[in-house]
Amino acid sequence: MDWKIKAKIQNIVSLLPSSTSHSIYYWIQTKFGSLKKIDPVSRLKAGIEFSKKIEDSGKSIIDSTLLEIGTGRRLNIPIAFWLLGANKVITTDINTYLKEELVKQDINYIKDNPQKIEKLFENHIFNDRLQLILELTKNQFNLKDVLDLCCIEYLSPVDATQLPLPSESIDFHTSYTVFEHIPLLILKKILHEGNRVVTDQGLFVHLIDYSDHFSHSDKSISAINFLQFSEAEWNKIAGNSYMYMNRLRHDDYIKMFQEVNHNILSEKPKRDKHLLDILHEGFPLNEEFSNKSEEVIATTNSWFVTKKNK
Repeated sequence: MDWKIKAKIQNIVSLLPSSTSHSIYYWIQTKFGSLKKIDPVSRLKAGIEFSKKIEDSGKSIIDSTLLEIGTGRRLNIPIAFWLLGANKVITTDINTYLKEELVKQDINYIKDNPQKIEKLFENHIFNDRLQLILELTKNQFNLKDVLDLCCIEYLSPVDATQLPLPSESIDFHTSYTVFEHIPLLILKKILHEGNRVVTDQGLFVHLIDYSDHFSHSDKSISAINFLQFSEAEWNKIAGNSYMYMNRLRHDDYIKMFQEVNHNILSEKPKRDKHLLDILHEGFPLNEEFSNKSEEVIATTNSWFVTKKNK
């Protein structure tokens, strides 16, 4: 779909009363958007990647308590955490987007493809937990049963800047392509609250997508298309609740983590050579971004593993 048409639709839907707006947008997503075809594998892989990042930092997901910021509509990442040995996963969202029918589809995919799931996890499934999910599918589906089995606590609506959690009760603070949808000042508050709830030995593990998300569905534009607009112009185009993007770049996130008193243990920026070519051809960056290096502009996402300084 043409990105400008999509933006106009999102702006119109966002103006409706909250419950009506959410229902209509969900229907649009299932008929024309990202929920038209359900495939849980990408998010299960993301859960595995989180575990690898944690292991690379000398720690283990086994017997840990994880916090996920931004549940979304499905539970694949928390389920992956549990399959890998997590003791508990607390997943939070400021909007109650979770859909039981989508979770059911994902659980049915696991039931129908156990060998694929075993291969995906490379024999790292903890204590035959996959078998417990398969046993669960023999009964009539119930979302609460999935949450209870997988030790998932779903908190929504919850403000991640004021979590109803005890201090130092979390081992790993995580999010997957969520931070880019949150204004900088709120991100800092989320991380300051994270400093409260995460243990002194805990980690913050986040994947942030810097790309123009309209480019995911409209291949006629590049991942930096939105960087040609001023802040005011962009807010008029896509300042709605469904496609807000803060447009922060990799250097901005490095500065943000430092300002909330974090030590960056690792970062893994992914750069797109095609974007470097576009920049060399004279892509019209707005002055708000023109002072940044080409490497920073061409960075499309990055993993961060950070630790709060004592």
